[in-house]
Amino acid sequence: MASTGAHIDSMITGVNRTVAVVFDFEKKWLSETEPSFMNWMLKNWTMCFIYSLVYIAIVHCGRMYMENRPRYELRPALTMWSAILGAFSLMGAIRTWPELIYSIYEHGVQHSVCSPSYFYDPVTAFWSFMFTVSKVYELGDTMFIVLRKQQLIFLHWYHHVTVLIYVWYSYTERTAPGRWFMVMNYTVHAFMYTYYALRAMRVRIPKWVNIFITAMQLSQMIIGCTLNVWIYQIKERGETCHQSNENLQYSFVMYMSYFGLFAHFFYTTYMVKKEPTDSKIKSS
Repeated sequence: MASTGAHIDSMITGVNRTVAVVFDFEKKWLSETEPSFMNWMLKNWTMCFIYSLVYIAIVHCGRMYMENRPRYELRPALTMWSAILGAFSLMGAIRTWPELIYSIYEHGVQHSVCSPSYFYDPVTAFWSFMFTVSKVYELGDTMFIVLRKQQLIFLHWYHHVTVLIYVWYSYTERTAPGRWFMVMNYTVHAFMYTYYALRAMRVRIPKWVNIFITAMQLSQMIIGCTLNVWIYQIKERGETCHQSNENLQYSFVMYMSYFGLFAHFFYTTYMVKKEPTDSKIKSS
């Protein structure tokens, strides 16, 4: 344990006093639980592929099951589900933003992109773990779409599967730019799931809010792509950046595909003028 502590001390500069309060469960996670969880992840991270295959199979079978059945309303359950994820994401954003700001302010942007020091901060270490396991929980989103017989677009399930695989893979190598990806995702989801909860409660929300959230998602993909290009340039100069080439390639392809899909969604949803149809006129 002493050698491990010395190794950690050599990787980070000083102690990151990023938040005023560090909860006991965050301290205990880093000192007592995280090593065993990391060992488990190193042996079992590929279970994310099994989760993904089971998820796709359940979604496919669920759509077949619902094809000739009336939709379920499920508004109370959807409200609760979205509210839990909204509150969780908000807390995650609140707890992880300070460390990102501290890293940039004290050590520079390149440090925030290339150093995995956030894994050794008790607050961000715990919320990195929560972020990782939450990607399995979030797969349940799709069942509400299936059971309520709403349109299931490719972007939705593709995003769930690829994020789950990437996050579990990245946790095992303590990918440095993960602090950026985590903070951005927590922040966007705080807005997104809160919006879903309010919609499920039949609260009327202006259209610009929906546009704003989609724009946030698109901005997240642009930043992700930009970071990947920059990290590639850093590594090409021979400088140290804690992200494997395989991880960088996966991340770049993932974020580029997200950018294309979200840009297409934004364009077709908010920019293309749709011709009124008889069904729309009747329902208005």
